[in-house]
Amino acid sequence: MQTPAHYDLILSRCRELFLAKTHDYGTAWRILRLPSVTDQIFIKANRIRTIQEVGTQKIADGVDEEFVAIINYCLIALM
Repeated sequence: MQTPAHYDLILSRCRELFLAKTHDYGTAWRILRLPSVTDQIFIKANRIRTIQEVGTQKIADGVDEEFVAIINYCLIALM
């Protein structure tokens, strides 16, 4: 797969998840202050690091899902 197509695929996945969560929970993220959003990004990054270092995880969500969450939290921070 070419890089631009792969990029578009990943962004589409992020958008789909963002819209699904907005449908399920509304725009609850709007009440978050920027430090809370950056805390969530840190938590996700720390989980990725732990999974990579330990090699196991207790929750089914894998590293890819955590990266998608980070992208979406970054978008929230920019809104």
